[in-house]
Amino acid sequence: MAHLASRRTRVLTLPVGLALTASLGFLPTGTAAAAPADEPAAAVRADGPKLSYVVNTRAGHGTVKQVRKAISAAGGTVVTSYDRIGVIVVHSQNPDFGATIRKAKGVQSAGATRTSPLVPQATKDIGVEQPLTAGQARAASQDAVAGQDPLEPLQWDLPAIKADKAHKKSLGSSKVTVAVIDTGVDDTHPDLAPNFDREASVNCVSGAPDTTDGAWRPAAGESDHGTHVAGTIAAAKNGTGITGVAPGVKVSGIKVSTPAGLFYTEAVVCGFVWAAEHGVDVTNNSYYTDPWLFNCKNDPDQGALVESVTRATRYAEGKGVVNVAAAGNSDHDLALDAIEDSTSPNDTTPVTRTVDPSACPDIPTMVPGVVTVSATGAKNLKSSYSNYGLGVVDVAAPGGDSTRYQAPEAPADNGLILSTLPGGRFGYKAGTSMASPHVAGVAALIKSTHPYASPAGVKALLTHQADATACGAPYDIDGDGTVDAVCEGGKQYNGFYGAGVVDALDAVRR
Repeated sequence: MAHLASRRTRVLTLPVGLALTASLGFLPTGTAAAAPADEPAAAVRADGPKLSYVVNTRAGHGTVKQVRKAISAAGGTVVTSYDRIGVIVVHSQNPDFGATIRKAKGVQSAGATRTSPLVPQATKDIGVEQPLTAGQARAASQDAVAGQDPLEPLQWDLPAIKADKAHKKSLGSSKVTVAVIDTGVDDTHPDLAPNFDREASVNCVSGAPDTTDGAWRPAAGESDHGTHVAGTIAAAKNGTGITGVAPGVKVSGIKVSTPAGLFYTEAVVCGFVWAAEHGVDVTNNSYYTDPWLFNCKNDPDQGALVESVTRATRYAEGKGVVNVAAAGNSDHDLALDAIEDSTSPNDTTPVTRTVDPSACPDIPTMVPGVVTVSATGAKNLKSSYSNYGLGVVDVAAPGGDSTRYQAPEAPADNGLILSTLPGGRFGYKAGTSMASPHVAGVAALIKSTHPYASPAGVKALLTHQADATACGAPYDIDGDGTVDAVCEGGKQYNGFYGAGVVDALDAVRR
């Protein structure tokens, strides 16, 4: 299924303990052991590939200052420092940097954010869109009724969550902003420009914010993923194109993906911190943090990445942000204690390992406090590719599916999600990447209706208002007589749908 191609982002798209650097017995200060009086001190090595690291420190300005000195002594260069959460982004060519800095006083954990050096990599496939044809556009426009944008008849996903009915009551508040932490957003698109929040937009790819005008946009040849996500959330109801779930709210672009389509920890941390400090109410996260699909906490490098992202999401939530994330497209039961991962690390050579997601979470979607979203198709069943898991999935939303499994009724005849693409275009995609922005849009409607609600309050309403969806018959999505996934739990809460499919109409009721 080419249009469900990639697991890199949440579009259809190693043995535990494998560390990226080895300890060679350096002292806690990050300097070599004292040499005899007649011998010079050993120089810090700088002959390795240039890598990026996150160094997690204890709170306090004095500690951060002390750790900065240790970083320098260990052959590292500070890129930026998020002192409020105790995360420092560092570059180093010392192959022993990780092992050395972990011994420094004040350092709680530290790890390389990648296994490949800081040079361009081959572009990863993170989802291929199916462009909207002129014929489809003409047919949709002819089917549009009063109050609909021309392409809205092709958006089967809006009535699936009652967004069409919600829009008769409210389009959402322009005081609410949803940040798309993703591959970049084309704010010049006619359906996005009216609602774009420039002040809450940034490029975080390096790990440090770049506020150059337009830096948040995808460059030529880069992925259109973030622009598609943005349209689902907040495409304006302006008589052109499509309609977003919350067409009256603001949307911003926080670009965290490299040109190769990789989402590294330092960029993700920057994205959450930026959102926290620039008035964002909801973030959408339709990706997993590279290069590991699952990050094992008992690995010194991967454990540090989990800690950094966790600190960033908690900081954002503490500033009033609701974080929403896609569950993933591997058809994994994330509640199992053993899953085979043969895709990591995805920036060099993957190895096969068996992981326990409770100890090796997929981040950010499995970070505590983050709303985890599974995908449904046009028949309101779990999408064939969608990850699931009792106690992991919070809610579900339309993400589309192949017509082989869930064929919708005309005119939306391909079962995918139609949204905006760069350059004023429109196209279809499928994945939990497409489900998550539906939930982010509903969360924005809730925040519009209840402007003083805390993140916990918004999340409680999101799950309370969701339409409970039972597991149903044994899940044989391809009809071959074999159960393809096991749904555990009851109607009110289960592994496929969590508390149910989100409800936009309830979101706008006071």
